[in-house]
Amino acid sequence: MPATLPFRRTKIIFTLGPATESEAMLEKMLRAGADIVRLNMAHATHDWTRTVIRRIRVVSARVGREVAIMMDIKGPEIRTGDLAVPLELKAGEIFDFTVKPGSTAGDSAEEVRSVDVNYKDLVNDIKVGDTVLVDNGLLRLEVLEKNAARIRCRVLIPGELKSRRHINLPGVKVNLPSFTEKDRGDSTVGLEEGIDFLALSFVREAKDVELLRTFLAEKKSKVRIIAKIEDQSAIAHLDDIVRACDGLMVARGDLGIECPFEELPVIQRRAVRACLAQGRPVIVATHMLESMIAQPVPTRAEITDVANAVFELADCVMLSGETTIGKYPLECVQMLDKISRRIEAEEADAGAHEPAVFTGERMKVLHSAVVLANQIPHSKLITFTRHGFMANGLAMLRPAHSPILAFTPSPEVFRQLRLLRAVEPYLMPLAGEPDVTIENAINVLRREGRVAVGDKLIVATDIVSQDRLVDSVQLRTVR
Repeated sequence: MPATLPFRRTKIIFTLGPATESEAMLEKMLRAGADIVRLNMAHATHDWTRTVIRRIRVVSARVGREVAIMMDIKGPEIRTGDLAVPLELKAGEIFDFTVKPGSTAGDSAEEVRSVDVNYKDLVNDIKVGDTVLVDNGLLRLEVLEKNAARIRCRVLIPGELKSRRHINLPGVKVNLPSFTEKDRGDSTVGLEEGIDFLALSFVREAKDVELLRTFLAEKKSKVRIIAKIEDQSAIAHLDDIVRACDGLMVARGDLGIECPFEELPVIQRRAVRACLAQGRPVIVATHMLESMIAQPVPTRAEITDVANAVFELADCVMLSGETTIGKYPLECVQMLDKISRRIEAEEADAGAHEPAVFTGERMKVLHSAVVLANQIPHSKLITFTRHGFMANGLAMLRPAHSPILAFTPSPEVFRQLRLLRAVEPYLMPLAGEPDVTIENAINVLRREGRVAVGDKLIVATDIVSQDRLVDSVQLRTVR
């Protein structure tokens, strides 16, 4: 059996919540190897957001492990309104969704129970015969008819309807804005507090990403955009979305409701491959260790699910409810770490993948570096980057066993490099002379015990040639 590797390529994201927001638990999560902290803004207040971001920075400094912060903004969402008491819907029952508060059937003598929805134009987007899913698909209804005030449905799958339940509409294109006023306010707070990533929910096409990018440009922000694919429209525009974003999240919660269950593994694999082909980081999220919300060990199926994401060469795996309300948040991070290391060791033993081929002179140089690293056992890749492009280029090529030791003078870039598979970031000023910078980096690695005499280093950097900088690959031996 292969031994686990001394470093983990696959990055771990966890969502902050009541189970993990204390300083003591945050410190444990960071020491366990978490790379990115996610803030779910669906129910977060601005005061809470400012408090926890500052707390994360304080704990990171104390632990000596600077993690990235991802703000996950709510995006367009359709929900039911408030109910005085939950309603028990029965199979075959006729039920109304009303878009004008207080309106009832109005055109029928029979009494029909109803609930308001928060999107008044729903009657214009939906058609007779469409399916309405409520509360993560636990309730299923079919649209029978509609008018300007309400949508009349028949209950197909019964259950209890509570207040403010999420509504999914498989195959229906709704005309809600992708970047809402709430999102704008939440994002502004995040930018003021120095977040590193913005995750945009319910991205349907590339122009949704561009709308957010325009907002960030107005704020003069270099925050990276993570596009969340969560419905069928996103799948239809997948390649364009991947090109437009800085990273992709396969958000399997809503995606598994919006699409047939049997399609979900196919969509996940297609999304990961699209990101690998276009050089974008990819996150696999939702229900990875769902059973560990209540129990200390995962199911065998969950272990295999995590392993499959690692086998697919995803950049990150992500925890949601497991670390917001779960009983075993620390154990969840430790479990992801253990599974990832074991699968990565198996992959390394299986031999090198042929790096993908990308256009551009720089990518050809980086391709050569990765090919060389794959051929030299126990070698390490070193690069230097001011904006993250060199490190991202190497990560795109998925080296088989070599870590990518990326040195940057920028604290923001340092944190953003946490997203990239196999990249271990270091914060260090870059000297004017490339040789001096390389020697400084080797000295840092030597002090931290990351390199020893005789180690082979493949250095991807720029050098001065005929009074100009050119990209180069160097093979060095630590002396």
